[in-house]
Amino acid sequence: MTHVQTLQARFDAQRRAFAAEPWPDLAQRRDRLARLATMTRRHRDEISRAIASDFGYRAEAESRLAEVATVLQAIRHARRHLRRWMRPRRAAVPWRLKPGRARVHRQPLGVVGIIAPFNYPWNLAMLPAVDALAAGNRVLIKPSEHTPVTSALMARLAERYFSAEELCVVEGGMGVAKAFAALPFDHLLFTGGGRIGREVARAAATNLTPVTLELGGKTPAIVADDADLTRAAERIAFGKWLNAGQTCIAPDHVLVESARLPALVEALKAAVADFYPKGCTSADYSAVVGERQQSRLTAMLEEARDHGCRVIELGERRELPDGGVKLPPVLVVDPNEGLAIMREEIFGPWLPIVGVRDFDAALAHVNAGPRPLALYAFTDDAERRRRVLETTHSGGVVFNDTLWHSAVPALPFGGVGDSGMGAYHGEAGFRRFSHERSVFIQARRNAVSLLNPPYRRWLLKLLGL
Repeated sequence: MTHVQTLQARFDAQRRAFAAEPWPDLAQRRDRLARLATMTRRHRDEISRAIASDFGYRAEAESRLAEVATVLQAIRHARRHLRRWMRPRRAAVPWRLKPGRARVHRQPLGVVGIIAPFNYPWNLAMLPAVDALAAGNRVLIKPSEHTPVTSALMARLAERYFSAEELCVVEGGMGVAKAFAALPFDHLLFTGGGRIGREVARAAATNLTPVTLELGGKTPAIVADDADLTRAAERIAFGKWLNAGQTCIAPDHVLVESARLPALVEALKAAVADFYPKGCTSADYSAVVGERQQSRLTAMLEEARDHGCRVIELGERRELPDGGVKLPPVLVVDPNEGLAIMREEIFGPWLPIVGVRDFDAALAHVNAGPRPLALYAFTDDAERRRRVLETTHSGGVVFNDTLWHSAVPALPFGGVGDSGMGAYHGEAGFRRFSHERSVFIQARRNAVSLLNPPYRRWLLKLLGL
């Protein structure tokens, strides 16, 4: 069978399995989540090695932190709260319809499709799977073809711990991805770039498949004039150079008052030196995946240089024995807005530092661009925080740090506008992959028959209708 034929067969099998068992009980759902946890925990060393192989080099600590620990934490949270999430929720009934009762019944959708990217290949396949399994669905995963070793491991482990009718991983290239997006899923979640996200949405629209799109974008970090620059630089450096900048919510660029820009540059240099004292040779610094990504980033930086930007390299490029490449942290000072580094999501270790007049100018800069997946603001001023929350739009907001909102299972994670649509994680994910079904239970003795034709005008007036 071809990959596409295998895909169709797996989808059909999951459809039949869901039709035969449309309501997995609490014990079944917890069991599936427990098996997913065991699969992740027991094979975490294999997972780390597979990702390192695909990247050319991935810091083991980053794989444990960002791939394994986050999934295990999400599973613990889901298993702990699942009984409450599954419980029907009472709804208020208008007095005219009493003593009838109403409730919201959260029902599994059916078969959920997940298209995962290359940058966090285990995390971004398994985190939505946690929510979909908790909601009682069958799950079909298409991992990235750019991380073939991890994808193959994921497929083997899924076969060992799950039946293909529960959770299945289908490998393949672009042809399989297109066929995957065209299947009539009950919900489809895609994580990746905006261009491919639009193609996925178009394919899903043919079947009226609801989609959740996590698309990233140019996430800004604002450093206000009351911020501690040393602390701000440390947290920006952590968020930016984790996974060599290949994080959808990494700080894409920094907005700082022009008078404080030189001091922030020095603070960022110091933070990078503390984090990676051996530069790109540090065991804690990861490689950039694939020649295409490396070429795109190199061209972006060369354009900035050609246009006279001040480029500060905080290390040297390192070619790895197995073909991987480590690109160093680089600061680009005050690049022109027309350059690719300011128009496109960087998704790598380059960090533009943009000088602005003041905090108001920084907010105006944010609002002039597409709505980002995250927004970081370094300030202790309550009024400025209020203005960030009330006058800007982004998927999430973090004050005085970066990234960590995504590690809180009780917070929804998702984009808005160009950065995506829909959110998941925790109860938000459970609801995303459930149908909230309206239920009304009529009482044996009720007065609604008084509203039958022929209508009594005096009664309608009495009831305020």
